[in-house]
Amino acid sequence: MKTRKLGSQGLEVSEQGLGCMGMSEFYGTGDEAEATATIHRALELGVTLLDTADMYGPFTNEELVGRAVRERREWVIVASKFGNVRSEDGGFHGVRGDAEYVREACDASLRRLGVDFIDLYYQHRVDPEVPIEETVGAMGELVEQGKVKYLGLSEAGVDTIRRAHAVHPISALQTEYSLFTRDVEEEILPVLRELGIGFVAYSPLGRGMLTGQITSAEDLEESDSRTSRFPRFAQENFEQNVRLADRVKEIADDKGVRPGQLALAWVLAQGDDIVPIPGTKRRTYLEENVGASDVSLTQEDRDRLAEAFPVGAAAGDRYSDMSTVNR
Repeated sequence: MKTRKLGSQGLEVSEQGLGCMGMSEFYGTGDEAEATATIHRALELGVTLLDTADMYGPFTNEELVGRAVRERREWVIVASKFGNVRSEDGGFHGVRGDAEYVREACDASLRRLGVDFIDLYYQHRVDPEVPIEETVGAMGELVEQGKVKYLGLSEAGVDTIRRAHAVHPISALQTEYSLFTRDVEEEILPVLRELGIGFVAYSPLGRGMLTGQITSAEDLEESDSRTSRFPRFAQENFEQNVRLADRVKEIADDKGVRPGQLALAWVLAQGDDIVPIPGTKRRTYLEENVGASDVSLTQEDRDRLAEAFPVGAAAGDRYSDMSTVNR
């Protein structure tokens, strides 16, 4: 797989990463053996960037990733995140970005991952009660101590990005980006390019809907939280979004590729500073996703997708509570 640079500090990763969240929580029943096999297969296929966070599980996803890469550490770029506070029972307890918590969270993640350093460490959500200068200052100390190599932010707004980057170089911003979610194109991407910050696109397949595999709520396991956590899967929005996904399938069928591959190829084509991290817990879907790197879009493909997916085309917000994003 080809590689791309994230930021101007030297971080280079595979042009696609692997989102590991669903291996442990939110998207139905987990299977650690298959999840581990999926991570190993990703490395075989040249995927080097593995994305996790302390809150996934909670806490167990970092442990799973750590076990999976233990004998393969030199091949892997481990990315993790802090800031969304959870308890062992799964409860959510807000966001913290104070310096003390930054240090505590990093040490805990290092223990769970079983690594000496985290390659890319993100603030998962911005704490509105703590100046970003304090948070990133503490993150910068982690770099000085060798616990972290590169810094990232997630779901941060333009002003926050500028202020953070002035304290310590930020290598990557992670935010949702797909045919369904194009908000970042207006303000966020131009600022990142001005400052030399890379962009990591999560949910590039619209949380699975753009693959064409989800056509009704019955296609999801009972334990899958998408219908309860994400408004685009709510009953009042679902049908419209499935119709949009059908347009991807039509164009993909004409091109002889899978819908998910077309959707991923579109994200990849938006700039060589963009790295999508489609999440999956199965080797079959991983291999399909990796195949998107071989899909080239013609001008006709781009025009048809642009017509079908103008900014704001998807029905419903990304989250039930949008107050925690783009801060």
